[in-house]
Amino acid sequence: MQDGVMHTHDEETRRFFRHSGVHCVLVPRYGSSKLSIFKQHVVGTLFTHHQKCVIVDSQAAGNNRKITAFLGGLDLCDGRYDTPDHRLFNDLDTVFHKDFHNPTFPVNSYGPRQPWHDLHCKVEGPAAYDILTNFEQRWRKATKWRVNLKKVIVWHYDTLIKIKRMPWIVSPSTDEANACVCDEQDPENWHVQIFRSIDSGSVRGFPKLVQEAQSQNLVCAKNLKIDRSIHSAYVKAIRCAQYFIYIENQYFIGSSFCWHSHKNTGADNLIPVELALKIASKIKAKQRFAVYVVIPMWPEGIPTTAAVQQILFWQVCSQQGQTMSMMYKIIADALESQGLVDSHPQDYLNFYCLGRRELAATPEASLCNDNSALAWRRSTGGS
Repeated sequence: MQDGVMHTHDEETRRFFRHSGVHCVLVPRYGSSKLSIFKQHVVGTLFTHHQKCVIVDSQAAGNNRKITAFLGGLDLCDGRYDTPDHRLFNDLDTVFHKDFHNPTFPVNSYGPRQPWHDLHCKVEGPAAYDILTNFEQRWRKATKWRVNLKKVIVWHYDTLIKIKRMPWIVSPSTDEANACVCDEQDPENWHVQIFRSIDSGSVRGFPKLVQEAQSQNLVCAKNLKIDRSIHSAYVKAIRCAQYFIYIENQYFIGSSFCWHSHKNTGADNLIPVELALKIASKIKAKQRFAVYVVIPMWPEGIPTTAAVQQILFWQVCSQQGQTMSMMYKIIADALESQGLVDSHPQDYLNFYCLGRRELAATPEASLCNDNSALAWRRSTGGS
């Protein structure tokens, strides 16, 4: 069995769909040729793809069809199925038979399996077309040119369905009135906006001219155009929050310019320092505020592999500790300036790791009981 670099069996998936009507393309990441050889290697090694979407056409009014997208949720690979009980040892020979794994501990027929917990959402209307556009841009970037003796053709490039040529599929650009497919009065429906974090190294279709890119709120860096809309949305939401903030993510690193050391590491996102400054402002205003951050013990993957070891070094051993210390110092300074000597920074900011405890059902599996408190894994998605 071919596991692939991140042990998602991607090579096995491609082999399964070979000679079928399904177009399956694996998406490696190649650093720009304008980067140094070392940086190209780093980009290719540490690249992980966190976008997860399923896009289909579904029934609309009359004989029309509409685009429906499912965003986030579980990775579409083996070992990810789970139930609300998050069982570690039970039903491994029935419900989870041959479909569970644990990259942390050796797994046998007794377990323990690794529990999974994630969120998923269904998107319809104009926002679904933003998800479709993102997929099309990524697909075009992932495909390659192939040359034969007679002509240059595009490998897989032209397999995209030309939806704009299908008048029976409702499109916001041509039929804005019918594109809003949900009842405004339905309490189960939410208004949504699609954000992403991606650069021109992963998509095809970003404008080349700086002025045009800036008009689309893209950030222009050296040899790159960057969509940082997720970051911008985070910052705005943090600044608008009044009582609490809950964040659940696979990583929590940032604001390295405020760290005690390693200030030039390059983890420059504003999220941690914005959270700390938000709490400090509430302390000064004498208002209650709380921030809860849920992260895994380490990102998904076998901890001893080179890829995960590099992530662990920068996230846990060095950077994540720096991030947390920086935030707590800002809060502690705010408490001291207000004379709140009986308060503690953890009254305002706390970090958690979800876990699951379960006793083994068999004597053989009881050997694993010491490891039965397993950290849950999340697979993050853009939404």
